Amino acid sequence: MQTDALLDRFLADLAPLAPVAVWAHGSLAGGDYQEGRSDLDLIAVLPSVTPRTVWRLAKLHARLRAEPLSAQLHCTYLTPSADLDRRHLTWAHEELFRRPVSPVTRRELHSFGRVLHGKPPADLLAPVPDRELTDYVIRDQRDFWRPALDNAALWHRDVWVDLGLLTFARATVTVREGRLISKREALDLLPRLGAPEEVVADVRGRRYGTPGPAVENRAELTRGYLGPAIDELVAAY
Repeated sequence: MQTDALLDRFLADLAPLAPVAVWAHGSLAGGDYQEGRSDLDLIAVLPSVTPRTVWRLAKLHARLRAEPLSAQLHCTYLTPSADLDRRHLTWAHEELFRRPVSPVTRRELHSFGRVLHGKPPADLLAPVPDRELTDYVIRDQRDFWRPALDNAALWHRDVWVDLGLLTFARATVTVREGRLISKREALDLLPRLGAPEEVVADVRGRRYGTPGPAVENRAELTRGYLGPAIDELVAAY
């Protein structure tokens, strides 16, 4: 399996930096992983992240580019005493930048995180209270996804249609029930939430089956649905 080979290579190359722990979250940990389609979402805890560490990690990821699926490998680098609200060094989309570790990621790690090396998440990360998790997903819908609907050009890309719909369905369950669901569960839920069934089928085909012809007016259907749906979710909170 190419995924296992890539993870083995990554862990071997990371070993000289003496990681305290390496964890998988997202689809890889939650049982909904689709090789070649899903991202490989990782967190690595290192003893320290210095300028030299950054240079070594850049070289490490450059070497991994020759491996199949390397473009899907995303990893955020923490230290044991890290303030998780700050932005942390992250490799994703084949570049290094900084971003925070969201409450959703932290809840995933506590609920079903997969330990690839070292200590488990519960030993190093504080748990995420339900209110913090719910506040985060509401802010994400209100402050990121709702304004993004005004940029019509974005919604002609698969990634925006897919993530926009899936993230909304997952946020709805988190707000209403205080739990996380998989992308597959989100797809099953979307028609019951009133999402356009032809667009949901399009997303399902690209993630789990054979992609078909693009749905006519897919961008407009998605934006027309998500705008009022997000407004209703936020207003009810």
